[in-house]
Amino acid sequence: MKYVIGIDLGTSAVKILLVNQLGKVVNEVSKSYKLIQPQSGYSEQSPLDWVEQTVAGIRKIVQEFNGQPSKIEGISFSGQMHGLVLLDKNNDILRNAILWNDTRTTKECIKINESVGKERLLKITKNSALEGFTLPKLLWVKDHEPELFKRVKTFVLPKDYVRYKLTGKLHMDFSDAAGTLLFDVGKKEWSQDICELVEINPDICPPLIASHKEVGFITSTIAKATGLLETTRVFAGGADNACGAIGSGILEDGRTLCSIGTSGVVLSYEQSANKDFEGKVHYFNHGAPNAYYTMGVTLSAGHSLTWFKETFAKIESFDELLNGVKTVPVGSNGLLFTPYLMGERTPHANSKIRASFIGIDSSHKLQDFVRSVLEGITFSLNESISIFRENGKTVDTIVSIGGGARNDVWLQMQADIFNAKIIKLSSEQGPGMGAAMLAACGCGWFESLKECANVFLKEDKIFAPNKVNVVKYKKLFKIYRNVYESTIHLNEELAKFRT
Repeated sequence: MKYVIGIDLGTSAVKILLVNQLGKVVNEVSKSYKLIQPQSGYSEQSPLDWVEQTVAGIRKIVQEFNGQPSKIEGISFSGQMHGLVLLDKNNDILRNAILWNDTRTTKECIKINESVGKERLLKITKNSALEGFTLPKLLWVKDHEPELFKRVKTFVLPKDYVRYKLTGKLHMDFSDAAGTLLFDVGKKEWSQDICELVEINPDICPPLIASHKEVGFITSTIAKATGLLETTRVFAGGADNACGAIGSGILEDGRTLCSIGTSGVVLSYEQSANKDFEGKVHYFNHGAPNAYYTMGVTLSAGHSLTWFKETFAKIESFDELLNGVKTVPVGSNGLLFTPYLMGERTPHANSKIRASFIGIDSSHKLQDFVRSVLEGITFSLNESISIFRENGKTVDTIVSIGGGARNDVWLQMQADIFNAKIIKLSSEQGPGMGAAMLAACGCGWFESLKECANVFLKEDKIFAPNKVNVVKYKKLFKIYRNVYESTIHLNEELAKFRT
């Protein structure tokens, strides 16, 4: 039996999977690292921590492996998007990485819109200027740390730096480049126009590579540190959402992914870069060859449920918290929740809007509030699905992963609100599995990612929409959409009183 390793470099930890030729996860190791927040709105990490913990995780995988290291043929990567890693002429780190959830760059986003123009930016990058993307971070460093910026030779994203330290080869794949705002998504090349307009030297943009392409082999240093052989092949890998799509079988039209973690993502496969969503959703290059995906984001998805549990329900487990939800009817007995705890991304891109419970009654019990939180999160995700459908996309099959796939009541709720068939996978590993699949295909185990998915991914349960509930939720969704416009001014006024 042969094996590959999938490395998923997340925001809080790196997760490493050892996967065999049948798609079985033989072992998995998680190694955490710290978040650095020097002040409000700042979010940074040390790239050296990523490397150290990745190497330690691989070493543990190899040490616990019963077979010969030669049976582990390849490695590939998934990584947190948008993070900025700046390197000097020796490819040494110049500062801590600025992460995707760092919000210090509002002024830089305004500057990008003024310099490039919103329409031109959308035409080239398929995305609007948001604080999370990489280009605003580059401009922030240029403006606030000019002496350091003069020493910048190149920049990469988080998993690219880890791959560089493992191989000595420096690249960025298309799916991660698409999240920089410097990349022409359709042409799959760095945009000279944008670089010129924002006064960034295009020479600092790294070499590009497709996610499935082979980069090289691990170095002798890494081989000694991990126990792997120097002949272990390394493949480029992709952005976490692109790899999550691969690891969930989102590899053809009509297939959509709903991933509910701290934030929530609805992601749908696209065959071309020609569709125009007017910036209402993100539009990125897929990790699959010559493909794309559209994506909407709910900032506080699982975070809303965690916040409610920790604030109002001192219950040890989420299973216990959700235990009574099944007894509550559709609409939570007239209670509605909007999950804007940290603002909202899709479709509003508003960092100032805040959450609401609407319709609170003295008869409401804990389980009513819990169900309303679940419904509110799902309504927010449905905003993205509505945009897809309004632009001619067929969304009839949705693979649900993450926290939202661990409760049957919530899965049925997704089927009813999305009005689509919901699939729960028997083994749900998301981005890490996608990275492993890229390595498996790269090693020649399969002719295509679709063929790999047929072997690696198995359906566990299917939830069909309940027609009666679909009708009720359509009415409730209209009410939900009214809350945003009705509370914008109120939240602007209340913001003055926040400390």
